[in-house]
Amino acid sequence: MSNVSNEGSALDGLYWGDKATTTENNNNGALTQSDFFALLTQQLAYQDPTKPVENDQMIAQMTNFTMADGISSLNTNFKDFATTMNSSQALQASSLVGQYVLVKSNKMEFDGENTMVASASFPENATNVKVRIKNADGVVVRSVSIPDSDAVAGRLQLPWNGATDTQALNEDGTPKVNEKGEPVMELAPKGVYTIEVEGTIAGKNEAIVTSVYAPVTSITLGNGTTQGLLLNVLGQGQKKLSDIEEIAT
Repeated sequence: MSNVSNEGSALDGLYWGDKATTTENNNNGALTQSDFFALLTQQLAYQDPTKPVENDQMIAQMTNFTMADGISSLNTNFKDFATTMNSSQALQASSLVGQYVLVKSNKMEFDGENTMVASASFPENATNVKVRIKNADGVVVRSVSIPDSDAVAGRLQLPWNGATDTQALNEDGTPKVNEKGEPVMELAPKGVYTIEVEGTIAGKNEAIVTSVYAPVTSITLGNGTTQGLLLNVLGQGQKKLSDIEEIAT
């Protein structure tokens, strides 16, 4: 049996016009400006000759079509602008990797060597200010009293080098001192610690809001819908740029 080709077939002569072709539609069903003007043309073609469309109605319809096209263009331009802003923000945030930033927190991650720095925010002058640092079990490892002259309205930095309230001992069991004769305190092991600050403000004993300096380890680019760009801060989790109170220099 021989193969039959439809090319040049006599059936081609039975078509009254050009064969129907299928065009790809990439507008996802959305009406374009061309569609609006096509509808307007059809409306004019089928209007009642005895009751033609008034000029003001025609102008109103054309204005609506123009506004619809303008809004569509604005949406496209805004998406492009948002993409540019996100890229710029990501570039700026990347420069923070490795930098220390100040975030509102009472948690500090001590690496066993480097000094941690927290800060306390005093709404007004305070007295009898006490600072306590607790380990993961809630045990106080360090307690310090702040002089009233330092507890003034504003922000007070509170460095902690890991020293505890327990004096270190020499191999023979005697208390260890430095060359100045000052006691040498034991160092706390590395881990996460909690800092608590309280004092008397306007005659009332209150907890003082604390913040902590910690390094930015990396950045996470948001998915564009539920979250934006996030900073991954050591010991503090993910923070928004708006959560950063200060960048250490």
